[in-house]
Amino acid sequence: MGLSPLPDRAEHSCLPLPSSGMAMSILQRLTGLLVLVGLFLASPGNASEIAGNLVIAGNGPEQATMEALARAFEKANPRAYVDLLWDDDSKPLELVQTDQAHIAVTGVEHPPLAATQIGWDGIGILVHLSNFTKDVTRQQVADIFSGKVHDWAELGGPETRIVLIDRPRSQNIRDAFESQLGITGKMSTASKTIGPDEDVLKTVVGTIPPLSAATYISLSTGLSAVTGGVAVRLLPVDKVEPEGPTVRDGRYSLRRPLLLLAKKGPAPMVDAFARFALSAPGQSIIGETYVPMPSQ
Repeated sequence: MGLSPLPDRAEHSCLPLPSSGMAMSILQRLTGLLVLVGLFLASPGNASEIAGNLVIAGNGPEQATMEALARAFEKANPRAYVDLLWDDDSKPLELVQTDQAHIAVTGVEHPPLAATQIGWDGIGILVHLSNFTKDVTRQQVADIFSGKVHDWAELGGPETRIVLIDRPRSQNIRDAFESQLGITGKMSTASKTIGPDEDVLKTVVGTIPPLSAATYISLSTGLSAVTGGVAVRLLPVDKVEPEGPTVRDGRYSLRRPLLLLAKKGPAPMVDAFARFALSAPGQSIIGETYVPMPSQ
C-alpha cells in the first residue's frame, strides 16, 4: 500500500477568519468578562479593602476631634472599627508600647515610635479678663511657670502675686509646653494642678484675687471660652496674638503639633487612618477645632 501524500501545509495551517458577527460575539464575551473582573475587585470581599479593629489612646483635649475622625473613618470604611481609650490620667505611649492601643495622640514625638502630624494646636496663656498685663515673651512665660517670676507687676501687670495652675504630668499638653519652653522638670512646685479644661476655666475665674491666676490651655479651648463670654483672656506672646492664622504660619511660636504615634512597621489600619486624617475630609474635621496642615 502506498503512503498517502502529506497535506499541503501552506493550504491548511491557517484557520479561517471569523465572520463579523462572530467577532462581535467574541468582543461581547470579553467585555462581559472584564466587567465581572472589575466587580470582583471592587467587591466587599476584596483583600485590599480596609477592614479590622483600631484602638486610639489619648488624654488631652483632642477627644471630640478624634471621635469625629473615627466615626467618619468608619463610615468611609464599613468594615473598619475604631475604639477610643481616653482618660485624663492614662498614658497613651505606654498603651501603644504594650500593644493595648495602636495609636497614641500626643503633642511631642517619641523616637521609638513613628509619628504622623495631622494638625497644629496653639498653647494659650490664660489669665482672668481683669488682668491688664499687656503681653509676655516666651522667656517670661518660662520664668512664670518655673517660679522665677512671682508677681504680675514684674511684667507690667497688677500689683498681685501670680497664682499658678499647672496641668497633670500625664497630659500631653504639659509635655509639649515644657518642651517648647525648655523647662522640662523645672515647673514650679508652688502651683495647683488641675486636669479638665472646664475646671481650669472655673478656677481662673474664681481665684481670689481674680486677676492673679495664670495657666496654659489648648488654644482652641481658650478661644472658645473667650468667644463664649467666659471672663478670661489669652495673652499675646512676643507681641503676636494667639489665633489660628498665626499658629498656622508659625508667628505664634507657642504651639504643639497634633501627632499620631504608632509602632514602626507594617500596620494597614494605622496607615489607613493616618491617610484619612490627612485627606480633605479628615482635615476638614480637624479644622473645625484645630489648625489643619497646610495644603500641598
